[in-house]
Amino acid sequence: MCTTLPAQCVLRGLTLAALLAASPVAYAACDAGPGALGGKAPTVALAFRTMPAVVKVGELFSLQVEVCAQDGVSVSGLKIDAAMPAHKHGMNYQPRVSSTGPGQYTATGLMFHMPGQWQFTFDVETPAGRERIRVDYLAE
Repeated sequence: MCTTLPAQCVLRGLTLAALLAASPVAYAACDAGPGALGGKAPTVALAFRTMPAVVKVGELFSLQVEVCAQDGVSVSGLKIDAAMPAHKHGMNYQPRVSSTGPGQYTATGLMFHMPGQWQFTFDVETPAGRERIRVDYLAE
């Protein structure tokens, strides 16, 4: 079952690595496997999976995130949030993000309190500053 926008459902069959390979910018391998979602910024890209795979409204979930950077760019941290742009509000919970290895992060304590179009915001910290990646997600 696809839990994203229709356009993302089509892209879901493609691996993030294939999408990034088509980019003119070279990134390290960044692929969280089948069903992963992701995005990119000028010098970083990321792939993530929700745990559980199908997020239910009103239930806590977590994210497993892989951040990849161009050669020579280091990642020093990651912040994650989600909001409903059409409603102009965010989640009622503050996620906790922890590093689980180089470029690997787990975010816990996320919950969508209502169905509809949400948008994840990933703020990736690099020595040059913050790079923001936004990814749409439909919670049903």
